[in-house]
Amino acid sequence: MILMEFPIIMLNKQPSAVSVDTFTESADNFDSQPQSFSQEYQMPKDECLSYPRFPRTSAYHPDWVLGGASGGANPLWLTEWLCEVLDLQPGMRVLDLGCGRAMSSIFLHREFGVQVWATDLWYSASENIQRVRDAGAEAGVYPISANARSLPFSEEFFDAVISIDSFMYYGTDELYLSDLARFVKPGGLIAIAQAGFVNEVEHPIPDHLSDWWAAENPYILHSADWWRQHWERSGVVDVTRTDTMPEGWQYWRDWIQLIAPENETELTALEADAGRNFAYIRAIGRRREGL
Repeated sequence: MILMEFPIIMLNKQPSAVSVDTFTESADNFDSQPQSFSQEYQMPKDECLSYPRFPRTSAYHPDWVLGGASGGANPLWLTEWLCEVLDLQPGMRVLDLGCGRAMSSIFLHREFGVQVWATDLWYSASENIQRVRDAGAEAGVYPISANARSLPFSEEFFDAVISIDSFMYYGTDELYLSDLARFVKPGGLIAIAQAGFVNEVEHPIPDHLSDWWAAENPYILHSADWWRQHWERSGVVDVTRTDTMPEGWQYWRDWIQLIAPENETELTALEADAGRNFAYIRAIGRRREGL
């Protein structure tokens, strides 16, 4: 589960302590990305965050990734997975909504050359600015402190809104998407990737989930199909994709083992469930023309 307590118990490292020179070079970055990478920090192939499934993320030093985590999912894994089916072009304006420590924002700018407004309510914009500078991304990532329900932007300002493992905290009511969509240009993208379920979990809760369910009360988590229906009812977007990540529960488990190994309740539930319910989900829509 994506709990805000996790950053407190992680590695006690700030990503600002690890500069952009600690990244290994990605093979598929846009032309303007800095190309001076320190050999001192070249990451071994068997490192804890080096997964063939996520080649872009695997190019980033694990100390930087772990030190900048702000929840129960690896923001770079989810961002990379989401962007595999998005047509992001250099120079596009992107709102990274609920960006946490701006790791996804830095990743979006470095990997795709987009201009990112890194917006979060709970994490300091001042700290995120320093983190962005340390990553050499200040020319394209702009940290903002704002509430998702009172955003300080002009209408139709963005080409895309992206939300990584945060939309469930504020986007489940019937009216929110209609309000958010006005900040996106007609035809622009709204795309989310986050923790969820394969299908909606009905009562009675399965026995192997009961302890975790009682501890977390995870009623904000939903299936990809639930999000499709929720967005379609709004009438403001054409939903182009909703799906789950193959073997996503294993990546969920691996991440919790790294950042919160003492969370035995969740780890036990994940192992017992083995992907029957736990999932990473994504949903993508385009703002309808003429609204």
